Amino acid sequence: MKADPPLIDVRDLSIAFAQGAARKTVVDRVSFRLEKGKALALVGESGSGKTVTAQAIVRLLPQPAASYPTGEILFRGRDVLKMPDAELREMRGRNVTMVFQEPMTSLNPLHTIEGQIGEIIALHEGRAAATRERIVELLTEVGIIDPQERLGAYPHQLSGGQRQRVMIAMALANRPDLLIADEPTTALDVTVQAQILKLLKDLQLKMGMAMLFITHDLGVVRRIADEVIVMQNGRIVEQGRTTAVFADPQHPYTKALLAAEPKGEPPPADRSARTIASAEGVKVWFPIRRGLFRRTVGHVKAVDGVSLAVREGQTVGVVGESGSGKTTLGLAILRLIRSEGAIAYCGRPIEKLTAREMRPLRRDMQVVFQDPFGSLSPRMSVAEIVEEGLIAQGTKLNAAERRRVAEQALGDTGLDSSTLDRYPHEFSGGQRQRIAIARAMALDPKFVVLDEPTSALDMTIQAQIVDLLRDLQKRRKLAYLFISHDLRVVRALASEIIVMRRGKVVESGEARAIFAAPQSDYTRALFAAAFSNEATFSGVVSQ
Repeated sequence: MKADPPLIDVRDLSIAFAQGAARKTVVDRVSFRLEKGKALALVGESGSGKTVTAQAIVRLLPQPAASYPTGEILFRGRDVLKMPDAELREMRGRNVTMVFQEPMTSLNPLHTIEGQIGEIIALHEGRAAATRERIVELLTEVGIIDPQERLGAYPHQLSGGQRQRVMIAMALANRPDLLIADEPTTALDVTVQAQILKLLKDLQLKMGMAMLFITHDLGVVRRIADEVIVMQNGRIVEQGRTTAVFADPQHPYTKALLAAEPKGEPPPADRSARTIASAEGVKVWFPIRRGLFRRTVGHVKAVDGVSLAVREGQTVGVVGESGSGKTTLGLAILRLIRSEGAIAYCGRPIEKLTAREMRPLRRDMQVVFQDPFGSLSPRMSVAEIVEEGLIAQGTKLNAAERRRVAEQALGDTGLDSSTLDRYPHEFSGGQRQRIAIARAMALDPKFVVLDEPTSALDMTIQAQIVDLLRDLQKRRKLAYLFISHDLRVVRALASEIIVMRRGKVVESGEARAIFAAPQSDYTRALFAAAFSNEATFSGVVSQ
C-alpha cells in the first residue's frame, strides 16, 4: 500500500535578496517535510531565515526576493512555486493560513474586528456563514474577554496581545489544514499564552491540523512541537524529534540557544536616590459611546488610580495580562495620552503642561514601543530613524557627528554600521526592535519607558539586551519603567514590580519578595504560568 504524501514537502529551497547588482542568499538549500496532524517548529536567531522560509510556503515573499526562489515546495504534491494564481488564492485562507508576528500591520485600521473576521469567513464559506454568533465563538476560543463588547472595536482600541488573539481567530476561522504561526504568542502574556497553546494543540488533535511554528521561545517549542528544525544564517544546522534535540543537542549553536536565558539580578533599590518619575492616583478612562447621538453610557477603566515612583538608576517592572493597563500607564506618565492624577518628572509637576511646554523634556523621557514596525517609518533609512530625535531636539551636531552617534547606538544593540543605509522592511522583527532601542538611547535620556522591548527578540539576543540595558543603566544612572509579560526578564532587571489587572494594582513591592512569596491569587497564577512547565496545560491559569 502506497503511503500518503506529506502535507508539505520542501526540497532544496533557496531564496536570495537583490543587493544592487548582487544577490544575498537568506535561505540556503533547506529541506523538510510536515505530515498532517503534526507540529513542526523552526527556531533560530533573528535573521536566520525562519520567517522567509514560512512565507515561501504561501508564496508571500517580499520583493525583490520573490524573483529568486529555487527548489520545490510541494503542498499535497502540487508545487506552490508553480501554482496558477487562482489555485494559489484558494489554497491561502482555506487550506493554509498564517498568523504574522506583528498584528498591527496585518489588521485593517479602518475596519471593525467583526467586519475583518466576518470577511475571512465570507470569502471562503459564503456570507451566510459569517454570523455574529460564529465570530463571538471564535473570539471566545482565543481568550477575548467580553467578546460581544469587542465586535465594534477597531485595532487601535485593542492592546497588542488582544490584536494578536484577533489574528489567531481569523487564521482559525476556516479550520485550515495547515496553520503557519510566525511568533504566534510573542505579544501575549503568560497566562493567555498558555491558553492559546492549549487551544492550538486541542484543535490540532481534533481536526488533524498541521502546524508550522516560527519562534524564538524554546519553551513553546518544548511544549507543542513534535519535531524541531534549528536554523542559522539561512541553513538547517540540526533537526529531529523535539525530545531528542532538547535532551541531547548535537550542534554548538543549538546548545547555545538552549543555554540562553536572561540571567543575574538587579541591585537593590537605593531609597536615597532622587525620584525621576512619579505618579499618584493616575486614571485613564475611555468613554463607551452608543446610539445615534453617540452618548456616553460607560467607561473602560484602562488605568484606575495607580501610583508609583521610579528612582535614578532603578527599574520598576509593570506586569499583568494584555489589556491590564500596563502600556496605557506608561503613555500617561510620558504625557502622551490624557489622564487624571498627579504626574511629576524630577519633582516637577507635569500633568498640566501643554505640548509646547513638554517638548524640552522629551529628550530626557523616551519610550521603546512594543511594535517596532509600527513605530519605524518605512520611508526612512536606519540612520535617518536614529538621527531623527537628535535633529528634532535641536542638538548642535553636524551630519558626520550624528552618524557617529547612530553607529554607536546601533553597536550597543548588536547591529553593525552596515545597516545604517537599509530600511525597516529589510530587517527581521527582532532586528527592528533593536533599531527602536537604539533610537531611544541615542538621545541619552534619564527616564525610559520600555514597552515589551524584548518580546520580539530571540533568546540569545534577549539575554544580550538585558545585559545591555543593565549596563546602560549602571553607567548613565537611567530610570526604567519596564512593561512586560515576560517574567523572566522582569526578574533579571526590576528591583520593584507592580502587578496590574484590569486597570488596578493587585500587588506591588520589592521584586525579590514578591517572586519569593506572591500574596495575590492572580500573581500566583501569573508566576505558575511563567515558571512551571506543568502549569501550561494544567488549568491553573484559567480565567
